[in-house]
Amino acid sequence: MEVHLRQVLKMAQSKHICIIDDDPICVYTTRLLIESIGKFDQISIFSNGKEAFQGLSQLIGTTEFPQIILLDINMPIWDAWDFLDELNKEEEHISSSIYVVSSSNDPEDEQRAKTYTQVKGFLLKPIQLDQLNFDL
Repeated sequence: MEVHLRQVLKMAQSKHICIIDDDPICVYTTRLLIESIGKFDQISIFSNGKEAFQGLSQLIGTTEFPQIILLDINMPIWDAWDFLDELNKEEEHISSSIYVVSSSNDPEDEQRAKTYTQVKGFLLKPIQLDQLNFDL
């Protein structure tokens, strides 16, 4: 289920991507990679699942909701699973592709991620430029 970031970005139709991660270095490098591709007009950043859900819930059902969400697994307050459980309640109003991001290649995490219909892939940290292996 692991995918390359460039594949994730290629699938985006909108100009809005969301990074949900509590690691400021990972957020910084991921944002730089996304900006270097130049596909998105808006990058939303949240440091935990609860903050993200509260910030994004106002956009559910609108064209402003992010097309792609990069979701770290381990975060304080709400982790990826808490966020996905809440978002799952609104599933019929959400057409985003969510990619779970982790520094651990734990098969249990990957299997659990597959149980959520919104999750389209699993990315390993750190996301690096060499993962962007084909043109958009």
